[in-house]
Amino acid sequence: MRYDLDDLRLFLDIVTEGSITAGARRMHLSLPSASARVRSLEQQAGVALLIRGRRGVRPTPAGSTLARHAREVLAQTVRLESAVASYTRSPTAPLTLLGGGSAVHRLVPQALVSFLRAHPDTDVRVSEKRTPQIVRMLADGEADLGIVLDDEARDCGLAMEPLGDDSLVVVGQPGGILAGRTSLTYSEAAEHPLVGLDAGASLRRWIERHVGPHAPVVRHRTTVANLNVLVALAAAGVGLAIVPRRVIDPTQPLDVCELQDPWARRHHLLAWGAKTGPASPATKSLADHLRKASTSEPVLPGRRGTGWE
Repeated sequence: MRYDLDDLRLFLDIVTEGSITAGARRMHLSLPSASARVRSLEQQAGVALLIRGRRGVRPTPAGSTLARHAREVLAQTVRLESAVASYTRSPTAPLTLLGGGSAVHRLVPQALVSFLRAHPDTDVRVSEKRTPQIVRMLADGEADLGIVLDDEARDCGLAMEPLGDDSLVVVGQPGGILAGRTSLTYSEAAEHPLVGLDAGASLRRWIERHVGPHAPVVRHRTTVANLNVLVALAAAGVGLAIVPRRVIDPTQPLDVCELQDPWARRHHLLAWGAKTGPASPATKSLADHLRKASTSEPVLPGRRGTGWE
């Protein structure tokens, strides 16, 4: 059985609007033409798809099933078109770089400054995404490069390379609760008031997923959307904060302690989009600038490679 994509779009519009007339209008079709397309769909399916009444139409059980699968088919079609289009992109089209919150906060801007200065004819489109989304988009050819977390990107089939440490630390006001401490556990940190990121932030969701349902109840004095604001609040003594060490400015007065929990050890990986054929010179150059930015980041006091003194 073969389905026409425009017929599926029309059927979804009709189900959404509850009216063949309104669905036809959304598809810029005449009412007789839309009605004929619906009848053709029903003939192919061998079953009624719509219940027609004086106040409009509603899907039958079979129609609801068709609508659900039609949405999936059309969504996959959009992804297919985007993936294929990426191979025909002109040399001057923007590169697409994806990264999580900590990477976009510090590493990516540093790399972009040097790359964009060196390549005045190449633009870069940057988007903040969670690692699972980045992996999917790279695999579908929707992005050129992505910065992902190692524990969420294993065995994904993409070409990847190490890009530095992104472990979590606890930060607070100088001379405050953390004074004299070099490390502590999440449970110990949770005994004190915290400041955190908003509930939908990728870092907060990552932490909550790893601490599990039996984690201690946390008192957040406030939540914010920005890592800079979060660190500033912690430095001012509002509460402790758990952040990637990569986002900390070493010149800012701040007490920093290692987070001892094993899940707090994270590493960034540079992942390459799935392409047929070699990467473009511009993509290779952007990757090189990301590597250099990673190795030239300021070293926090007591930091040694992927651990702390």
